[in-house]
Amino acid sequence: MNLLVFGYGFIGEAFAKALTFAVPGARITATARDPEKRARLQSQGVIAIDPADSRSAFEAADAVLITPAPGDDGCPAFAALQPVRSGQWIGYLSTTGVYGDRDGGWVWEDSELCPTSAEGRRRVLAESQWLSAGAQVFRLPGLYGPGRNVVERLRDGTARRIHKPGHVFSRLHHDDCASALVASLNRPRPGGAYNLCDDEPAPADQVLAYAAQLTGLPLPDPTAWDDPRYPAMQRFYRDNKRVSNARAKAELGWFPRYPTYREGLRALA
Repeated sequence: MNLLVFGYGFIGEAFAKALTFAVPGARITATARDPEKRARLQSQGVIAIDPADSRSAFEAADAVLITPAPGDDGCPAFAALQPVRSGQWIGYLSTTGVYGDRDGGWVWEDSELCPTSAEGRRRVLAESQWLSAGAQVFRLPGLYGPGRNVVERLRDGTARRIHKPGHVFSRLHHDDCASALVASLNRPRPGGAYNLCDDEPAPADQVLAYAAQLTGLPLPDPTAWDDPRYPAMQRFYRDNKRVSNARAKAELGWFPRYPTYREGLRALA
């Protein structure tokens, strides 16, 4: 098994580790622009290459995970990595932001895509590119895991306590994301789209309060969701929806190890 991870970040690394556990002897190649990062990856047993030199690695790969954020022209990897070889598994990481705002309602993979941000519109374009090439698209919510979670933010003082009445969002532990990608390798469906998330959409301040209860750390003072000092936070809180993972469970035989934020945070704490 030869895996190419185009953009070796939070999920790319988790997927590579899950695959090497599931398929002993799997060969991992990853792109990285920074020479220091390439040297670090090489020391970990990963074949690290510059994205500009990825053509031959793409042609040799049995599976390819595409992670970079898109631009106005769509996915930056799409033009470089063509054509897709028959039988080659391609996974593209998108976001649930493509659904836009549903006023707290549920969305499924066949729900209309109506993003409210420029970032979401770029994702829709990138999805259409890769779906046309036979890729599997994975729409991800808020991701968390070791080193990237509300427990760490409480500890380092960067957590913000936001309450917007009626607002919820879905989330996913990075190990559960990785296991879903491995499940897709075993049950590929070219041109398929999947929501990957846990079972319980929840308000952000509820999750933060649970983390404080687990750790005994104090809750920060409240911050208004539309505080003009935090434009990224304002964009996030404009969208309010619940995301269904039913298709991934039914088609991939996947079930999250951490079905709610409570199990995930307990493991991290």
